Amino acid sequence: MDLGIAGKTALVFGGSKGMGRACAAQLSSDGVQVVIAARTVATMEQAAAEISAQTGQPVRWVSADITTDAGRDAALAACPAPDILINNADGMSPGDFRTWTVADWHAAIDSMMLGPIEMMRRTVDGMMERRFGRIVNIVSRSVKTPQLELGLSNGARSGLVGFVAGLARQTVRHNVTINNLLPGVFATDAQRHHILGMLESTGKTFEQLWHERGTNNPAGRYGEAAELGALCGFICSAQAGYITGQNILIDGGSYPGTF
Repeated sequence: MDLGIAGKTALVFGGSKGMGRACAAQLSSDGVQVVIAARTVATMEQAAAEISAQTGQPVRWVSADITTDAGRDAALAACPAPDILINNADGMSPGDFRTWTVADWHAAIDSMMLGPIEMMRRTVDGMMERRFGRIVNIVSRSVKTPQLELGLSNGARSGLVGFVAGLARQTVRHNVTINNLLPGVFATDAQRHHILGMLESTGKTFEQLWHERGTNNPAGRYGEAAELGALCGFICSAQAGYITGQNILIDGGSYPGTF
């Protein structure tokens, strides 16, 4: 399927590994000129080289932290007028809300809410002027099925989703859509980090928890990052211009509700 986005430009935060990298790879394979942004230079260099070799499209990278003005400036210096923006930030470690400080909450909000909102603020008007834009926020199923130990993520990501619900209805008439992808358990480094943060509270081994979280999913397995990348590619496509303001679960059926 020709997604109709060849030649467009994309800025992908968190594009050096996991689901962000899968989105970057999918977009590159569809002919998009991709710039990946993250904090660790070594992983970005490797990811950019490997995706370029895989897709035959040059992929550029920029060292940028979405939580800071300097990081956002650097990202936009490398990709000044993106047609596609992928906001993707790591969640916070599991824990007990009784131990979280105000600084912990500020860090979560900077990473998972304000950083993405600032990137939207700085790119959405240009997209509307050019009559094409696709913004995708990689969020989490936790905004629909909150987990107590992920309270920092539950709160900050829900704030982002609530903000998008209003903005997305204002931009779609200009062919600019904004949607959120809500992944469940995926076989990524972020999932491994999450499980490591649960060992002390559960008294279980990493291997036990890893096995349980995969097999307890209705699909009987973890999701693969490429599956989310493929969904992201379609949401960014020319054909998806009538989809906006949506929170799209990709979780193997683990969300138990009808709606």
